Amino acid sequence: MHIGSVSIYDQSSVEGGIVTFKSILAMMEERLGMARSFTERLVHVPMKVDYPYWVSDPDFDLEYHVRHIALPKPGDWRQLWIQSARLASRPLDLDRPLWEFTVVEGLDNLDGIPAGSYAIVSKVHHCAVDGVSGQEIAAAIHDLDPDAPLVNPPLVRTDNVPTKTELLSRAAINNIRQPLRMPNLLKEMVPALGRLAQAASKEDVHMPAVPGRVPVTRFNQKVSPHRVVSGKRFDLDEIKAIKNTVPGATINDAVLTICAGGIRRYLEHHGELPEESLTAMAPISVRADSEQGDAGNQVAAMVVRLRTDIADDVERLSAIREASRESKELTNAVGARLMTDYTQFIPSATAALASRLATRLAANTTRPVVNCIISNVPGPQIPLYAASARLVDMYGFGPLVDGLALFLPVLSYCGGVTVSVTSCREIMPDPERFMLCIEESFEELKAEVAA
Repeated sequence: MHIGSVSIYDQSSVEGGIVTFKSILAMMEERLGMARSFTERLVHVPMKVDYPYWVSDPDFDLEYHVRHIALPKPGDWRQLWIQSARLASRPLDLDRPLWEFTVVEGLDNLDGIPAGSYAIVSKVHHCAVDGVSGQEIAAAIHDLDPDAPLVNPPLVRTDNVPTKTELLSRAAINNIRQPLRMPNLLKEMVPALGRLAQAASKEDVHMPAVPGRVPVTRFNQKVSPHRVVSGKRFDLDEIKAIKNTVPGATINDAVLTICAGGIRRYLEHHGELPEESLTAMAPISVRADSEQGDAGNQVAAMVVRLRTDIADDVERLSAIREASRESKELTNAVGARLMTDYTQFIPSATAALASRLATRLAANTTRPVVNCIISNVPGPQIPLYAASARLVDMYGFGPLVDGLALFLPVLSYCGGVTVSVTSCREIMPDPERFMLCIEESFEELKAEVAA
């Protein structure tokens, strides 16, 4: 259940042209206080009568969390993706802060990347960060200038690890307070249901697909522990030109169309394309402005029809724009934050059992709720530097669960957009073919723009 990235750095901006592993460790050490996730670990309440608490790790070991490896020659994209997939396949140690960075050297043969570059493959558990709070970690290790000195780095917060008695006392107080919030939540829910009914009654709004109406694909079965990871970079201006072909379309609509075209081509290549449209879950942040510095996961989701039943790419873009509008109307009617607030009233042990039961049922049912996840996280459009090395590109990877074996992270940075894929190695033995399908979808849309 970790999310992560493959960030590639060019060393030519560094004095002497070389970034040592020792300098990366020094940079990380001075910035540990800038993101709570770096040094906090979970402590579990006895008998799981409450959710776990975050406390600072008294035995924190930076060199455990930051590792160093090198690719064998020739150091090409295929080797980098294979190594990244191996790293993504390994679970994090739940008794330590839930993150790992692996510095990967030997990137000497990557098309479009300066020779001698290196990558940092990061992994952070999804319970510690979401797409927005994950940006806090990115901001902590990056500067806007290669020679920018770090001014007054914050101190690392230290806690005393609570005893079992203290944890049970906290849980007792928390469990007394939680029900007191229910009347306020119900007060918000009643008008929200009215808004939902009003939105659903509109002639131009269709309710999202429900289990039984969502087609079954190879991506909706039990997953193995082994992952595949790959990615491709596209030009942001070209994606903007694509979205401009349909009035009212957004960059996100264009990205969904490119991904949908790639999925359609991939399933068609394997003779498995369903007649019905596939659906995607699109995570959306519910983090308030006052919570921007908070750690943890504050994310809801909306369901979007990908219109893979439409062969023409431009026609599909128009249909996806409409499908996105419908999904946003229904989500806004209830309120994404309201949907997540209700989960806080589920006891910890019940939530854990329900989660395991849900994934087990998803793996064994013929009625998936959605076919894949497409997560679009906007990033900065200016160059960033870590340990004085310039960040060239970022590619993402995400968690898989039984019944949901296709995750497409989309990241934007400095005039580019990267579309990546995470899947199970047994379900997708040919990730290069999948990324070729994504590229073909983009090229066909670009050709329509040119025409």
